[in-house]
Amino acid sequence: MSQDSDSTKEQRILNAMKMVLTDIIKDTTTAPGLKHPLSDGTIENIRNCLGLISARESELKQDAGYASEKPYFIDEPQKNVVVSVDSLKKKD
Repeated sequence: MSQDSDSTKEQRILNAMKMVLTDIIKDTTTAPGLKHPLSDGTIENIRNCLGLISARESELKQDAGYASEKPYFIDEPQKNVVVSVDSLKKKD
């Protein structure tokens, strides 16, 4: 089996696991003030699993050569400042 098909299979497995875990979260979400049917430990384990899935997905994307950019709000200040080369030229 080739590396590409292994990684595609891994991506499908990760996606399926993520979908199942998020469906469990949706199906067991309770109204505010009611006791959640899942134990605190189970909820924490689900969070940890989703974190591991997300980390592995990021690794796979990075290994495939995709740039990893953190999403940002359009009104969020940017760290990079674009400076025109013309503004750097000395004026006589």
